Amino acid sequence: MKKILLASALALSILSCRENNPRQAPTVENAVDNAESSVSNSIKKNTDYSSRSGNLVNEIYQELIKNDKALQELDIRIENIHKETDTVLSEYDDILGKSETYYNDATALSNSITDSISKKQIEKEIKESSEKYDVKTQNIRDLISKIKSNKAALYNEYIVFKIRKTLPEIEKYQNAHPLKTDSLNQCINKQNKLLEELKKIK
Repeated sequence: MKKILLASALALSILSCRENNPRQAPTVENAVDNAESSVSNSIKKNTDYSSRSGNLVNEIYQELIKNDKALQELDIRIENIHKETDTVLSEYDDILGKSETYYNDATALSNSITDSISKKQIEKEIKESSEKYDVKTQNIRDLISKIKSNKAALYNEYIVFKIRKTLPEIEKYQNAHPLKTDSLNQCINKQNKLLEELKKIK
């Protein structure tokens, strides 16, 4: 009986704490609250939960660029160069990849040759052709490597830029939602009061 009373009392204590701790309305409009609101409305309208990025930095940034033409244009330029880079790399990777696949397949196929003289001769020819193509395409592969390096650098700088752009917004949000100890202290007092009462129950 005492255990039932204890469980009930603690449950009431938790509920009363929740009731006394309502979500405070922001004193200043900020991108963080707007981002959360936009995401919430988007989820209610769309059952496809993959539409939410799931990253608050990205959500706040999207909120910021809504009314900023310069940021919108920057985003479009970054997206376009990303698409263009992928298109260019895909074309070259396909051509170089086919040659690499051919030489690997030719080498594997040559292993089935039982005549040792013929086998050594064809392996030599495969190697010479492969090395000649490597020399011929070295400059191309260097340029591809540079493009991939730049792509990674652009991605890194873009992430840094978005975080720096949104840091003031989270700070604005924090200031708009000041945390006070009143409701926490009230909750503790109620808990302590119930605990004392329970200790006296026999």
